[in-house]
Amino acid sequence: MGGKSFGKAPGGGGTPGRGEFGDSGRERARRRGQGQLEAQVLAALHEASGPATAAWVQERLGGDLAYTTVMTILSRLHAKQAVTRERSGRAYVWTPAADEAGLAALRMRRVLDGEPDRDAVLTSFVSALSAHDEQVLRALLDRATADGPATTDGPVTADGPAPAGGSAAESGTDRRR
Repeated sequence: MGGKSFGKAPGGGGTPGRGEFGDSGRERARRRGQGQLEAQVLAALHEASGPATAAWVQERLGGDLAYTTVMTILSRLHAKQAVTRERSGRAYVWTPAADEAGLAALRMRRVLDGEPDRDAVLTSFVSALSAHDEQVLRALLDRATADGPATTDGPVTADGPAPAGGSAAESGTDRRR
């Protein structure tokens, strides 16, 4: 990697309070987190009239991001199935497969999938919902139950699929501690 050290500020030691690359507060304020970049890239793709190149996305985001950074974000979104890509000559063109809400839901499922006790996580999540969020979740689960029998991806409680007359959220709230 050419021996460059990115951990220290130019001309100085690793000054406390400085960013990972020794940047000033002004530069650090411009830096965006991965989730924010992903959301911005998705928003740009949604503005496109069709499939877009990484260069088009880079230009749409103001050009302050390196092309390689845009490609990295697009590749990560592709791995998360939030975008699709298709060869166009030597490059890819990208199309959104999910919006910001879909990407957030994907992250939530990934977190849930990574936990050994899904029931405990879901119970804790549901018990911390606001009254409005709980109503929305109940309505969504009720609609899913009314649309047909539960599948392996449908509402499930610790005892198995949610009963036809209720929902997973209702079953989970009975077990709140």
